[in-house]
Amino acid sequence: MMRGSTMTFGICGKQLWLAFALGVLAIFLFAVVAQAQTNSLPPAPPPWKPKPTPTPKPKPVEPEVLDVVRVSSNLVMVPVSVTDSQGKPIQGLQISDFRLLEEGKPQEIAQIGDPEQVPLEIALLLDVSGSTNTRFEFEKEAAARFLKEVLKKDDRASLFIIDRTPILKQVSTTADDAATKLLSFVPSADKGPTAFFDTVVDASKYLEKTPSRHRRVVVVISDGADNFSEAIKKAIGSTREEQESTSVSVKENVTRRALAEVEKSLQRADAVFYSINPAGNTMYLNVITRKGQEGMQQLANSTGGNTFIPETDADLAVVFSRIASELRGQYLLQYYANADVPAGQFRRINVNVPTHGELRVRARQGYYAKQAQQ
Repeated sequence: MMRGSTMTFGICGKQLWLAFALGVLAIFLFAVVAQAQTNSLPPAPPPWKPKPTPTPKPKPVEPEVLDVVRVSSNLVMVPVSVTDSQGKPIQGLQISDFRLLEEGKPQEIAQIGDPEQVPLEIALLLDVSGSTNTRFEFEKEAAARFLKEVLKKDDRASLFIIDRTPILKQVSTTADDAATKLLSFVPSADKGPTAFFDTVVDASKYLEKTPSRHRRVVVVISDGADNFSEAIKKAIGSTREEQESTSVSVKENVTRRALAEVEKSLQRADAVFYSINPAGNTMYLNVITRKGQEGMQQLANSTGGNTFIPETDADLAVVFSRIASELRGQYLLQYYANADVPAGQFRRINVNVPTHGELRVRARQGYYAKQAQQ
């Protein structure tokens, strides 16, 4: 009985153990599968939060649009020399003493500039041809003294030689440097060719490139005769034979046209023209020298300058002193011209002093309109 019971218990124990093992295995497999499924799922999304409503921005206030008036102006400066019957500069005149017309219409003078505050740009042209070298050394010395007398700290001078071709010998420099360079000039050994017109044109174009608010002045020591400028050579030839065979009327027409181009160049540069004829009264001995002086007088009249014919060396020194005094005593009339005038158009002007009819007034006869400044 006892043995049978033992056997029955042994069989039952083995079955119970097997059942237990299978149960543990089943639990392990379930845990593994559950873990695998958990790892394969995507991460949970963050908790939902309501999006805040943005605070509305106030509508920008647009600035008030104002009408803008653009004023264009064209300031014109007119150097004016006022002298008595003896050529002595007259000082002390006021704006109310002057009357200025442009194209026949009165203009309001804005102010009178101080000549001491407006720098000078002087181009000194010395004729070294055979027709003017009889007093050459004294001319150089007098001109050198003139530069030292008239030029101040901010003023400048350039030197040109009038020969068969224009020669710029000294660019814009101080009085001392210009005077030293001038004294080194020597007269030409060639007694014939003189390109007077071409040299004045070159000097004018040179001055046109200098600061616009400077006073530009051309001072010429020459008899004004020309037989070798480009316009002359093209029309009547360059050899003596060709020029002598050309009729007087043709020569006069050619000279007139060439002179008009020189005048235009000076006016475009806003330059005042002065001439000193060292030939003295001998210029009246032939047509060529007389016409040369008349041409220089025309250039001086149109630009507000002057011409001088000194007879002696002492007279030459006096002439330079008069030019220096005149440049330092000029009235610089300034007015606003019509800004709508096309650039490049020539405008005629006239200046007088109605309150003093006995005085002599010299000013340029016109100017070429520049591009208006905005």
